[in-house]
Amino acid sequence: MAVAAETGRLSIIVPTLNEAGTIKMLLTTLQPMRMRGHEVIVADGGSADETAGISLPLADHVIDSPRGRARQMQSGAAIASGDILWFLHADSHPPVNSDRIIQDTLQANSRHWGRFDVRFSGNGLRMGIVATGINLRSRITGIATGDQGIFVSRALFDSISGFPDIPLMEDIALSKRLKQHSRPVCLHTRLMTSPRRWQQYGYLRTVLLMWALRLGYFLGIPPAELARHYAQ
Repeated sequence: MAVAAETGRLSIIVPTLNEAGTIKMLLTTLQPMRMRGHEVIVADGGSADETAGISLPLADHVIDSPRGRARQMQSGAAIASGDILWFLHADSHPPVNSDRIIQDTLQANSRHWGRFDVRFSGNGLRMGIVATGINLRSRITGIATGDQGIFVSRALFDSISGFPDIPLMEDIALSKRLKQHSRPVCLHTRLMTSPRRWQQYGYLRTVLLMWALRLGYFLGIPPAELARHYAQ
């Protein structure tokens, strides 16, 4: 598949839903990147809190979108003007020079997509083991997760029609589409994210749930059915 080369401007797309407690920290981190000419798009799925109001002065676009990460990120991509799309979760804390890392990576590489390694905030041994497992599994399988900050050239994203319209496993589905072009560039640079779901539901329960959902997806269970279990 031939893909046009990117020239380097990023569109950073953040799906949100009731993220008033986290979004300001991320968007503040992204302000130097805006000063360097990149754009930030917040795609909100109908927050009932102050997420949109907090985001407005810190983003180039804050848009209303049908709820669901895949739909929200697809809506953000639809209005993006950058050459590279970078998808971030609202509780992510990327390195301040992430834009330059992404630019240099894609300019030096024939592969047009990639992701960061992930680490969880705090110094807990268990979460360190989880992060190591996520990063290793991603290197082996070529599948990236949303926590890892997937980035992709706009040309390649458009050529595969972006995210499928599914309520869960959108990151895995996108990775499978992108792998038809190439395996991802797996950066060792670490993007920090919050362990809040693990803390809320418990370490062991969350590990088992994630394994079960991933196995179910690969066995062909519809994402809508998996989503019902994820929300419980």
